[in-house]
Amino acid sequence: MHYLNSAQDLTPLLDDIGEASIVMLGEASHGTHEYYTWRTAISKRLIEEKGFSFIAVEGDWPDCYKINRFVKGYTDAGSEVLDVLHHFDRWPTWMWGNWEVAALADWLRQHNSPKAANNKVGFYGLDVYSLWDSMREMVTYLEKEDPQTAQTVKQAIRCFQPYEDNEHAYARVSLTEHSCRDKVLALLKEVRSKAQYLDGDREAGFNTEQNALIAVNAEKYYRSMMGFDNESWNVRDTHMMETLHRLMQFHGPQAKAIVWEHNTHIGDARATSMKSAGMINIGQLARQQYGPEKVYLIGFGSYAGSVIAGDAWGAPMQELEVPEARTGSIEYELHQQSSKDRFILFSQEGDNNLYSQRIPHRAIGVVYDPDREKYGNYVPTIMSQRYDAFVYIDETTALHPLGYPERGHKMPETYPFGF
Repeated sequence: MHYLNSAQDLTPLLDDIGEASIVMLGEASHGTHEYYTWRTAISKRLIEEKGFSFIAVEGDWPDCYKINRFVKGYTDAGSEVLDVLHHFDRWPTWMWGNWEVAALADWLRQHNSPKAANNKVGFYGLDVYSLWDSMREMVTYLEKEDPQTAQTVKQAIRCFQPYEDNEHAYARVSLTEHSCRDKVLALLKEVRSKAQYLDGDREAGFNTEQNALIAVNAEKYYRSMMGFDNESWNVRDTHMMETLHRLMQFHGPQAKAIVWEHNTHIGDARATSMKSAGMINIGQLARQQYGPEKVYLIGFGSYAGSVIAGDAWGAPMQELEVPEARTGSIEYELHQQSSKDRFILFSQEGDNNLYSQRIPHRAIGVVYDPDREKYGNYVPTIMSQRYDAFVYIDETTALHPLGYPERGHKMPETYPFGF
């Protein structure tokens, strides 16, 4: 194991990453300060020392694309990071609308400032949820660049209009009465045939095509939600893998990607109970598509602390206690060894039973009830097969969302969270 006090302590981790072209950084919750700041520290070193091309996150494409334009200094992208992050208005807003991401975006903008356009580090969203936002973005752009294709987008929008941005309403009706699938497939076909001819900046065609792809896959995702299996999960992670692969191709043969997602997405599903449930994830798919030697997976976890989450879907964000980890879990066992923050490189651990046998591993989502720790929130995992490395933070603190009234809407005193 390697103790973790500053960014300089990450050198053995970077050495272990070696020539991998995709590095995935997990998190055990969507609301923990230290997961964001340590992922930022790792990302900075990967960008500065290994020439990584972009960061892709578990976020919506249209909103993250605004961050991408900001960090690359596009003239229409604005000059203040907070103005960009306030576009994250869909629940859970705190995942990307937070001071930790603001610090990363400001750093990326400064890093990119002296670089040529094709050498600037990008920031993108991998998720599939933005059906309506993606179609609206296409209309706004195509009305200026290609009015004919804009009409095709509007036809798709009219198909979805009766459901008024209500995905569940569309999902229920699409099973028996009405589906918009033909409309979004026609849209994607038309956009793909014209993407290379769209004017604007070098990413304009790619962005428009990606929004059309989201319309297709989001429609499929929402239809699958009415099933009683895990198809919707698999549709989502397959879309995220498809988007990652498109980004790799767009950035050229030397492209290198950093991915920020929850452990349940980046940790190889085959090493967990997800496999028996028929679930796949982006970590598994990336290893299968690119080869395990080109993909490096880093999980995160902690023993206790606090987290930003909601107590129900759509509920107001709040700071909640994360109780001490359940006895027998990986977090409990690591705490018993030492309360020091550290990371573990599984390539150096041999056949250590703690990492080579199935053990409970905590997973906290955007909806969280600390009282359920006795019954749920743990995923049976073979750690050394699920990840290549694991970052353990003994006690964590809650994320710093923008506009959080309980903290007076103020910039944190420790911003920008340097080490």
